[in-house]
Amino acid sequence: MLGKVDLCGVNTSKLPVLTPEETDALFQRARKGDAAARKALIESNMRLVLSVIQRFAGRGENADDLFQVGCVGLIKAVDNFDVTQNVRFSTYGVPMIIGEIRRYLRDNSAVRVSRSTRDTAYRVLQAREKLQREQQREPTVEQIARELDIPREEVVFAMDAVADPVSLFEPVYSESGDALTVMDQVRETKNTDEDWLERIALKEAMAQLSERERRILALRFSDGKTQMEVSDEIGISQAQVSRLEKNAIKAIRKQI
Repeated sequence: MLGKVDLCGVNTSKLPVLTPEETDALFQRARKGDAAARKALIESNMRLVLSVIQRFAGRGENADDLFQVGCVGLIKAVDNFDVTQNVRFSTYGVPMIIGEIRRYLRDNSAVRVSRSTRDTAYRVLQAREKLQREQQREPTVEQIARELDIPREEVVFAMDAVADPVSLFEPVYSESGDALTVMDQVRETKNTDEDWLERIALKEAMAQLSERERRILALRFSDGKTQMEVSDEIGISQAQVSRLEKNAIKAIRKQI
């Protein structure tokens, strides 16, 4: 899906990439009412939406529709992100984007539930987003129940009634903010949210490197070539290859 260049009129191959420092500066300006900074933050983080909609590939959903819905979640994340918290924006924004897409899929599901249950579910989702903004993490079922002043069982029932039945990432239990998903029970470690977010962070870090640094890392760690072989191919000394490689790895570690 990422190979599709144009989604909803957006040329995804030309989306800007910002450094953490540039992102922080834009958030500071956006919080002061700078509309141009807010727009830049949204555009520069659209790659997160592209990454998220890959999860929902193969379900027959229109990619343009999912991209639009995901962008709504991204806008909410940009507007509600707390810059004072020691949290990367992608860590906060990805769950918001996923939540928006799940809500869209639930609303368009062939499975129908009663109006009262659906209303309760929407209240639960609103409380969940409110608590997530305040805490910068996933709230527990007990916290949502206290926020709405309804029984815990009613929260669980409402969420179960509108849950996406085919999602492996739907929380089935939550304790102290740590959600247990169906994927955790299946335990395919390659597809955990933590590993997935790490891959996103790695891609973001790699994007900050120069073209030469990325090429050296690809030759060294993807193709398995020695530094001497890389130096011959690129046309620089082995010492330069070693220095560029070390600097690139150091930059990636710092970024992640």
